[in-house]
Amino acid sequence: MDNKKNIKSNTLEKINVELGKVPPQAIDIEEAVLGALMIEKDAINLVADTLTEEAFYKSSHQKIYNAIKALSLESLPIDLLTVANKLKQNKDLDEAGGKAYLVKLTNKVASSSHLEYHSKILIQKHIERRLIEISAEIQRRAYFENDDVDNLLNFSESEIFNIAEGTIKTQAEPVKTIINEAIKQIQIAGKREDGLSGVPSGFTSLDAVTSGWQRSDLIIIAARPAMGKTAFVLNIARNMAVDFNKAVAFFSLEMSKEQLVKRLIVSETKIDSKKIKTGKLDRTDWKVLEDKISNIEEAPIYIDDTPAINIFELRAKCRRLKSQYSIEMIIIDYLQLMTGDTALKGNREQQISSISRSLKSLAKELDIPILALSQLSRAVETRGGNKRPQLSDLRESGAIEQDADIVIFIHRPDYYGNNDDEDTVKGQANIIIAKHRNGEVTDVELQFKPEFAQFSEPSNVEDIKWLDSKMNGIDDNMDMHNKDFQNQIGEPEF
Repeated sequence: MDNKKNIKSNTLEKINVELGKVPPQAIDIEEAVLGALMIEKDAINLVADTLTEEAFYKSSHQKIYNAIKALSLESLPIDLLTVANKLKQNKDLDEAGGKAYLVKLTNKVASSSHLEYHSKILIQKHIERRLIEISAEIQRRAYFENDDVDNLLNFSESEIFNIAEGTIKTQAEPVKTIINEAIKQIQIAGKREDGLSGVPSGFTSLDAVTSGWQRSDLIIIAARPAMGKTAFVLNIARNMAVDFNKAVAFFSLEMSKEQLVKRLIVSETKIDSKKIKTGKLDRTDWKVLEDKISNIEEAPIYIDDTPAINIFELRAKCRRLKSQYSIEMIIIDYLQLMTGDTALKGNREQQISSISRSLKSLAKELDIPILALSQLSRAVETRGGNKRPQLSDLRESGAIEQDADIVIFIHRPDYYGNNDDEDTVKGQANIIIAKHRNGEVTDVELQFKPEFAQFSEPSNVEDIKWLDSKMNGIDDNMDMHNKDFQNQIGEPEF
C-alpha cells in the first residue's frame, strides 16, 4: 500500500516538474472538513462511506483523518483530545503538525453544517488528481512501446473504470419515495396490452411466468452441450428485435458473428441448415431467403464476437452500446469463456464468482437485464434414470446461483432416448425455471426443431402428447392387423 502511494506521489511530482503546475487541491477545504469532524462527534457518519484518506492532498491531513476513522470504528468519542491521543499512539502526532495544529483546525469552523458539500469538493479534487496520474502512466507505457497494446488498453479501461466505480454511491431513500416509483411502474405495466412489466422474450408461455425480463436482473440459462442454448437465446434476441423493436447486444465468445448470423438466417427462413452451410440453394430457396431476410436486416441486434472478453472490456462496450443504441438487453454466450481478474488466475472458481458478481453489478448500473449462458457439469450425464438438471449441476461456481435472479435450464428428454422416468415427446423442450427470485418456479414447454435451430410455442403441449400417444397406438394397431392378416392367408409360397 505504501509503495503504491509512493508511486502515485512520484508520478505527481514528475508531472509538476514537467508542466510547472500544482495538482488540483483545496487545502483550506481539507482544514475545514477535519475541523468539523473534531468539533461534532457524529459528523463522521455523514461522510464515512464516501470520503477516503486519498481525498486529502496533504499527508498530514491523511494521518489526522485516519485517526478520526479509527476512533469511529472503535465507537470512541471524536474530539480534539481523543484525536491527538490516537495520533500519539500511532506515532503520527508530530507529522500531523502537533496539538497546536489540531487546535488551529478546530478554530477554522463553527459547525459541521457544510461538511457534506465540502467533502464533495475534496472528492472531485481527488478524482482530478487520479486522472492526471493515470494519464501520465498511460503516456509512459505508450512511449515505452514494449507493452502489448491490448494490455495497455485493458490497463487504461480498468483504471478509468475503477475511478468511475468508486464515485458511484447510492443513498437510502424513504419507503414513500420508492412506493411512488413502484406504483408508476405498475401503472405503466397495466396500460400494456400484453400485461408485461419487463422486456418480452417473444415466448408467450415463458413471459406469462416472468412478466418479461425485468430491468437490472441477471438471468442465467444453463444446459448441457447440444441442448440448444445458443439457438434459444438467438431466438429470444430475434423476437425482441424483430417483433418488439427492442435493441439487443449479443456477445458471442464461442461462435463467430458470421456463424451466428447464418443460424439466424436458418431460423428465420426455415431453409435446412445443411443447405445454408454448403450454399446448395435452389431457386425456391433463394426466393425464400430474399423474402425473409428483410425481417432481420434492419433488426436492432448488435453482435460482438470478441473471444475471451474480460469483464472490463465488456463493461466499457456495454456502456457505449447503451449510450449509442439504447440497448435494452445484453446476451452473453457464454459465461465460462469470459476472463476475469488476472490476480485470481490460478483459481477458476473465484474468477467465475467475480464475473457473475460483476455481471449483476453491470445489470444494476445500466438498468437492463443481462442474460448469460452457462454450462452444466457432467453430473447430468452420469445420473441414471431422469436426466433433469438441478441447481447443483451449475458448473464451476455456486456464486452463479447466488448472484442470478433467474436460473433457467433447457432440457430435451428425447435427446437421451427412451427414459422410463420422463415423457419423451419428440421435439419437446422443457424450459425449467429452477430459481426465480421474484416469481414462480415452474416448467414451460416449447418445441425445438434442430434442423432450423428454432424454438417455438406449441399450440397445445397436451394435444402434442395426446397425438404422439395416438400415433404410437395406430402403429401398434397396424402391427396387430398385419399379423392377423398374415395368420389368415398363411405363409407365402415360393
